[in-house]
Amino acid sequence: MSARDGKTIAVSVAPGGRAARLGRLRARRLLIQRVLFVVLCVVWGTTWLALKAGVSEVPPAFFSGTRWTLAGILLLLWRRARGQRVGVPPEWIGRLAVVGLLMVALNATIMLYGLRHVGSGLAAVISSALTPISLLGFSVALGQEQFNRRQVGAMALGVVGIFVLFGPAALEGRLHAMELLGALGVIVGCLCYTAGSVLARPAMRTLSPAHVAAVTNLLGGVMLLVGSLLFEPGARQAAGLHWGAVAWIAWWYMLLPGSLGATTIYFLLVRDWGASRTGTYAFVSPVIAVLLGVAVYGERVDAAHAVGMALMLIAAAVVLRR
Repeated sequence: MSARDGKTIAVSVAPGGRAARLGRLRARRLLIQRVLFVVLCVVWGTTWLALKAGVSEVPPAFFSGTRWTLAGILLLLWRRARGQRVGVPPEWIGRLAVVGLLMVALNATIMLYGLRHVGSGLAAVISSALTPISLLGFSVALGQEQFNRRQVGAMALGVVGIFVLFGPAALEGRLHAMELLGALGVIVGCLCYTAGSVLARPAMRTLSPAHVAAVTNLLGGVMLLVGSLLFEPGARQAAGLHWGAVAWIAWWYMLLPGSLGATTIYFLLVRDWGASRTGTYAFVSPVIAVLLGVAVYGERVDAAHAVGMALMLIAAAVVLRR
């Protein structure tokens, strides 16, 4: 074999070696993303139980405002300790403030007051079924994805599911008005959260997911906390922090795996996978939430609930089917 032949072989092998290494890196990255996705599903499937326990003892806006504010501060301190950027470029401040308002301040207030009047499992199913649908809807509205007839039909099916879930009981007088308002609060809170999620994605072309999570947590948490102290009944008394063991356990759970962990994972997956694909966590978390609601609170799911939940989850599955 000539030197020239040897050189030819070396050149031809090198690209294959690089391709193999890139393939292994992509496979490893996908595995990491899938593991993070599973963590996200488990954490957000169990936070409904913690939320219900916490807001039963503490005013909802104050309960969430304190943890979101602290979560933002801790994430920014962590970034500073690692020598990473803490400040935000001026062109992104307004957008992140809106994201914080939608995803934290409005979502937490509206949804948590709603959660006081509906079961944790049922609230989780409503929110999780609507999440992928609304994520896709807002993504289309902002030009990130496209509609098709299948998706429009699936959204209609999801609306039918909501009416099947609540309609019969409401017409027969078995569903209290506050439960209907509670369900509406869960829906509106979900829409606020998903709109903010889609609005946040362009910022992650410049800022890291952890940075976006830190800033939106802090901005939204401060808005929520200030509003709570000014207007929420019982917030100033709650500032004495005499909550009881159950509320404190729920608060710490919502802070550590919830606000610090799962939210950062969520932003990372939204950046890498897109909003609608990330929304498929909704297929797993409701099952966890319902099982916990039945086991801990003794909540019941009747036939009408089961049919409505099935329709809503089928709608979400159809929207996200590739």
